[in-house]
Amino acid sequence: MLFLTPLVLACFTFSQITYAELDASSQGLFPADAPFTFGNTGSLATARYAHTATLLPDGKVLVAGGYDSSLRPSASAELYDPASETWTATGNLNTGRSVHTATLLPDGKVLVAGGQGNNGALSSAELYDPASGTWSFTTGSLTTARSIHTETLLPDGKVLVAGGADTSFNPIASAELYDPAAGTWSAVGSLSFARKWHTATLLPDGKVLVAGGNNGSAFLNSAELYDPASGAWAATGILTTGRSAPTATLLPDGKVLVAGGQNNSGSVSSAELYDPASGTWRLTTGSLNDPRRNHTATLLPNGDVLVAGGAGAGPFLSSAELYDPASGTWSATGSLNTARFAHTATLLPEGKVLVAGGINSSGVLRSAELGEIGLSPMKAPTAVNATQVKATSFTANWHRVPDATGYWLDVATDPSFVNYVSGYQNLNVGNVTGRNVTGLRPNTNYYYHLRAYNGNGTSPNSNVITVKTKPR
Repeated sequence: MLFLTPLVLACFTFSQITYAELDASSQGLFPADAPFTFGNTGSLATARYAHTATLLPDGKVLVAGGYDSSLRPSASAELYDPASETWTATGNLNTGRSVHTATLLPDGKVLVAGGQGNNGALSSAELYDPASGTWSFTTGSLTTARSIHTETLLPDGKVLVAGGADTSFNPIASAELYDPAAGTWSAVGSLSFARKWHTATLLPDGKVLVAGGNNGSAFLNSAELYDPASGAWAATGILTTGRSAPTATLLPDGKVLVAGGQNNSGSVSSAELYDPASGTWRLTTGSLNDPRRNHTATLLPNGDVLVAGGAGAGPFLSSAELYDPASGTWSATGSLNTARFAHTATLLPEGKVLVAGGINSSGVLRSAELGEIGLSPMKAPTAVNATQVKATSFTANWHRVPDATGYWLDVATDPSFVNYVSGYQNLNVGNVTGRNVTGLRPNTNYYYHLRAYNGNGTSPNSNVITVKTKPR
């Protein structure tokens, strides 16, 4: 089973927006304790997992690399446009890579570093320029090849890379700094413990908290702080539970929530808080409803934390839950439409959460979903048999959803909707209950499904209808 190889169990970093950066008008739309619901959005051009997702200054999301459907590191990259809910290809990475890191730099470019290539851990790094849509090796290489490391943007604009796995997949303790002004990397003080699958969180005082991970033989409960002023690491409080592949979220009050992960017993349900004032960890917060690892955690505009997907005690998870910092409790919320593991979650400027890609028992995923607070889930439409079936066309039909203002139609040549008919992927057909599909091949099986939408979001997919065009 390649789905659960050590590479898949890596801890990934995701681009996030802080609560303060969200427009005040959008913050008011998200009351505390509101439900959270997910609806499908446009599909990725390339199925992928263990990729990165970075929010760009123009509001689009750059997704890069990851393992593709053949389980090889991919060089492809694409952009998600929230306005149209569509994905479009952008320039390819110079090197296919997965379990790498990506950081938005102050000048708007994106730094991608390290990861796993076709021949092991990479030392190369490259920059994406949104103005040209291209990647370049105009930045130096890492001093140490590594994957499953962490990458943190510091207040002075430099980037700290720490730990990870070397070309033999052994944990490493080294750390280094990238200087965007010079385009160079330089070694800094090493971690006290070699670790991979750990977390790194920038604290309000400018220090970086690194916690947990795995040293190749044990799940770590140690944590340490990097001080940019001295370039040195110092031990801080011990986690109550050793864990790798958890998530770490900086809360509005300056504390850090670490949740889930993996230890000797499997996926972990416990969560704990780090208090920078005392340098201690405490289980003063409730446990997750589902044990999970390789999930995502997103700080929402109302201060809650959304945790979604991952792998539990057995299967891949579609469940999601919300953490309320005020009460220290977790509550179940609307589930993902698709169970997924090693995916990404990106908070968009309007407060929605884009969940993209991943892997589950069916394989590597192309699907993506948008989550929103405070919405009632839309009912999926019911697709019905096609009419007016001819050699090169047919009419797709469905029943109306009462609160829908329109529908998105997909037509493909396979029931998994991997190969779409040109012009019929996420096609907005308006508020109708039928659509003529043209340009088809005679005597061929086609498949269609659709989603309803309104101002509050998009429904799950309908059932799938199979139709065979007539011979000439």
